[in-house]
Amino acid sequence: MAEVDDSHSIARPGASCGIAAPRVWQQVLRRGAASMASLRRLGLAGGLDASLDGAIEENFSVRVPEQWLAKVGDSPALARQVIPQAGELVFLPEELGDPIGDGVHSPIPGLTHRYADRVLLKLNHHCAVYCRFCFRREKVGSEPLLTQSQLQVALDYIRERPKIWEVILTGGDPLILPDATLMRALEPLAAIPHVASIRFHTRIPSVLPERITPELVGRLKALRTLHGKQPWVVVHINSADEFGAATDQALGRLLDGGIPLLSQSVLLAGVNDTQESLQKLLRGFVNRGIKPYYLHLPDLARGTHGFRIPLSKAIGLYESLRGQISGTCLPTLILDIPRGLGKIDATSHNLKRCEASDAWHAKSPLTGQWVQLDYPPTSSGPE
Repeated sequence: MAEVDDSHSIARPGASCGIAAPRVWQQVLRRGAASMASLRRLGLAGGLDASLDGAIEENFSVRVPEQWLAKVGDSPALARQVIPQAGELVFLPEELGDPIGDGVHSPIPGLTHRYADRVLLKLNHHCAVYCRFCFRREKVGSEPLLTQSQLQVALDYIRERPKIWEVILTGGDPLILPDATLMRALEPLAAIPHVASIRFHTRIPSVLPERITPELVGRLKALRTLHGKQPWVVVHINSADEFGAATDQALGRLLDGGIPLLSQSVLLAGVNDTQESLQKLLRGFVNRGIKPYYLHLPDLARGTHGFRIPLSKAIGLYESLRGQISGTCLPTLILDIPRGLGKIDATSHNLKRCEASDAWHAKSPLTGQWVQLDYPPTSSGPE
């Protein structure tokens, strides 16, 4: 997919009397590098042959936030996450365009209903950073904002199903939307009696901390104080190198506003696949008042083979943390069974290795069936 300059469409709420002046965070968003050409001008192309620039941008979006531009040269853990590499143009047979099966559980645009008591609501598919391992990389950066009529259909779907207890805003990054756009979804959600929890999955504190404004925190806090709906923010951070003064201030604003924080991270080769790097990351969360929630095994997204490590090594690394760090620091090691069969704890009885074939089998929490995983035994493919 070609790079789209979406900064105007996602960063300005607009108004009938004209377009509002951009806020500080919107200006910062535009100062990020959003093309291979901009990365090359900054000397941050990571050794990628220039002849591949077009193919990279045709397939996957590129954006490195200003917050990271000064850091990636000194931090391999940051550079690995955001600087394109030639290997991501090699697609292995087991890799999928929709690795976790969003499509089979999406009855209407913008909404995924995989589990009975909760839904994903995807208002947009844009982010302040485009991670090279993203499991929705086929969509992010290119698909448009959910229209008002599509949003209304999604809200009606939620209203008509009283078993839906929680709505999870994801995408894309929901917090990249201006407050006015975000509130067009949050206000009617808060009015639905059976929706008790509204959860946000976001990269924003790490990549665009200026976006966590006092006004935004006040709107999130009001979900509880005015409407009785509990907001949760799940912060996606993969390396302790992502912490810093601006990120800490953003996280502090959320915590001071009474917003409970959880973390999610992805276990990535060359980023956090050592005991030392994981301990530093997980303790970093707890030091900042964030409860480690999920440590994901990378999904089988196209071109992401360079980030995966063998399942046996991943499980062994996770288990080695027990007894080394406090239980408050331990997240759940999560495997999302491909093709929409649900998440499992990779250390539980729901994941087994067949000694005869050396293959892994997982038990779907949705169907109860055991399926063989096409998860390669080792990371493979050129970088």
